[in-house]
Amino acid sequence: MKIQRRNKAHPEFSLAAMTDVILLMLIFFMITSSAANQSAIDVKLPQTGSIDNNIPNPMTVSVKPDGSYYVNDKPVSRELVEQTIVNDLQSKSAKSFTIRADESTMHKDVVFLMEIAEKHKFNIAIATVKE
Repeated sequence: MKIQRRNKAHPEFSLAAMTDVILLMLIFFMITSSAANQSAIDVKLPQTGSIDNNIPNPMTVSVKPDGSYYVNDKPVSRELVEQTIVNDLQSKSAKSFTIRADESTMHKDVVFLMEIAEKHKFNIAIATVKE
């Protein structure tokens, strides 16, 4: 004697819940990635007319108008700037850093950082804002 089931299960998979989760994750990562690139040092960057693709560097060196230096948002004296940059970039694969100088910073302070990059063959980028 063969017994048949009356109610057969029809498993279905709804993509609506997965789509909601993926969209929420996308929004979360977009918000956190834009906030992660901001520096806590308040400098007014010079303006530029055109901006190429921004390539984020692992290190930022900020210079305030009074000549104070900050490596990755930590204050560093002028005498220790070179040593700090070299020590931090030795372990990194991308040997580059971004110079964030206030628009009223003296030229000699920026040139000092450029000389460090030239001496150790580091790549540099200078941060600006779009007009």
